[in-house]
Amino acid sequence: MKKTYSTQIIQENAVVIAVATKKTDDIARKLSEITRLCETANLNVVGKFSQIIKDFNKSTVIGKGKLDEVYDFITFCPEEVDVVIVDYPLTGSQAKNISDFLNVKVVDRIGLIIDIFAQGAKSKEALLQVKLAQDSYILPRLSQISGTSGRFGGAGVGMRGPGESKLELNRRILEKEMDSLKKQIAKIKEQREFNRRSRNKSALPKIALVGYTNAGKSSLLNVLAKEKIYADDKYFATLDTTSRKLYLGDGKYAVITDTVGFISDLPTVLIEAFSSTLEEAVDADLILHVVDRSLTSKTDKGIEFEDNMKVTNDLLDELGATENRIVVFNKCDLLKKPIEIKENEVLVSTKEKTGIDNLLAKIRANFEK
Repeated sequence: MKKTYSTQIIQENAVVIAVATKKTDDIARKLSEITRLCETANLNVVGKFSQIIKDFNKSTVIGKGKLDEVYDFITFCPEEVDVVIVDYPLTGSQAKNISDFLNVKVVDRIGLIIDIFAQGAKSKEALLQVKLAQDSYILPRLSQISGTSGRFGGAGVGMRGPGESKLELNRRILEKEMDSLKKQIAKIKEQREFNRRSRNKSALPKIALVGYTNAGKSSLLNVLAKEKIYADDKYFATLDTTSRKLYLGDGKYAVITDTVGFISDLPTVLIEAFSSTLEEAVDADLILHVVDRSLTSKTDKGIEFEDNMKVTNDLLDELGATENRIVVFNKCDLLKKPIEIKENEVLVSTKEKTGIDNLLAKIRANFEK
């Protein structure tokens, strides 16, 4: 009998555990980010825990003392805990061991982010890419998911498929489906390449909007191109690649493209599945690196917005994207005092629509070199 799980949207109560394995890890930042991810996934966070791991436990990652602490919290919590979110990439057996110990569903960081993508995907391409990422994630974990005494249930985080589809937990069917998905994505990629070549023939310069998730890329696209594309104050509000014509003045235009937001420790399966949308950044003549400049909390490594910039720059460098970049410091209306900026930086507020003329001037000057 086939096992499938529905996409029924329910709000579950969650306990989060932030895990740090390196001395340089900022545990407070990790706890804040995993909590925000949970909220984006429609989870009600009722408990927060963190652990800096010194002696790595291969079977559960988290030490027994911390697991005992979490178990006691779940046992005596006035609200029933439906899921534990571990901010660490767990193997199937590690997730099962923690689930068996706590007697509750366990989802790791990768599974949570994929679940968010599954809820947010809208276009055919995004749906296919998310489904492939889900299948790639589930396949090596099939036996562990099936062996958690039904704790994964029939719905909820970790079990939601893109769109209205149901998750299939059958190895043979999953493998066939993955082959089919790869072929469909390849066809879309061919069409994307054709469209890209057509744009190249038009000699229109290409601009890519990139940045940490929730930095305001879609909002900036709306302001620049005078559009009304969906944008929201949450992680991964938009997953689809969106391109629009941008008027530069004097009868000149460019093609500007919004891309999926970056995040620290972006799951490999999502980088691979969303390679086509990230290719827009690689192919761009100019990158607008959008940064939420209002994130001024101190971290172990520096300041939060600087950490986010490093994550984005490292990923761009890894992808081989152009170094021709303008840093767009967004949400400057939230700054409490003036700041100094470098030559390749500009301050804007998409909310107040300030600094946009300066940004357009920098873009024009870039293409007039």
